[in-house]
Amino acid sequence: MNDLIADFVHYLDAERGLAQATQDSYQRDLKRFEKWLDNAGMTTLPVDNGDMLAFFQHEATELSATSMAREQSALRKFYKYMLRQGVVTSNPMELIDSPKPARHLPTVLTGDEVNALLAVPDTGKPLGLRNRAIFELMYATGMRVSEVVNLRLDQLHLSMSLIQVIGKGDKERLVPISDQASGWVQSYLTNSRPQLIRQPNPPEVFVNFHGRKLTRQGIWKNLKVDINAAGIDKDVTPHTLRHSFATTLLENGADLRIVQEILGHADVSTTQLYTHMSTSHIAAVYHKTHPRG
Repeated sequence: MNDLIADFVHYLDAERGLAQATQDSYQRDLKRFEKWLDNAGMTTLPVDNGDMLAFFQHEATELSATSMAREQSALRKFYKYMLRQGVVTSNPMELIDSPKPARHLPTVLTGDEVNALLAVPDTGKPLGLRNRAIFELMYATGMRVSEVVNLRLDQLHLSMSLIQVIGKGDKERLVPISDQASGWVQSYLTNSRPQLIRQPNPPEVFVNFHGRKLTRQGIWKNLKVDINAAGIDKDVTPHTLRHSFATTLLENGADLRIVQEILGHADVSTTQLYTHMSTSHIAAVYHKTHPRG
């Protein structure tokens, strides 16, 4: 089973071009499946629908609906690939209905909360200036945290107020950046990064204390610390800044298709989630300000 998973993940990378984060998630899901098979005493891939239902019934006690949906997606792709490779003769996932998890509106930060967060990093220190530049960049562009950590120096076109972003599936898009965010990134490049880098000079824009490429976990940890310091009582992740960016644009009248293009969403239905948030904002303002609201 371990070799089959490794072969499948290689296929996802080489032929499907899926993002590294998606590959990692699918691999973790399949490892959970492998562990369940071992505990059940199964030495071959099950092709019986009943076995798959038993697995998902077990998983339902441990995973959220969203995680279950992703796990089923991983196994659908896995079994389709195994069928094409001749490892199995039938696909038990064909008879498993896809779950439809409820779509919860993501957490967003208000303008005051964003300002409070941005005021926390000590920009007189190299790491504080770096963190301020990262938070400004993420809120100004809606970039994913994976796109930020992989951002290279040659992808910055600050003189044109543009950034060349490599998104999911290695798809490129040009994203505009505000003068304010551009200024903080430039300040980091001039005053902070030279103090942090070691030889050889890494191609990535953002580096850690040891001069090496910053990780997603590093950004998440730094954001958590600064969110707490800002006194913001919300469950905030790096993706929250992306959500806040999109919601701010739509609340101020931006066209949905333009927001979709900036965010790099393949399907506009993903972007439409933020229109519900914008509508919620409008309703809240109405009820707060109308005498009979």
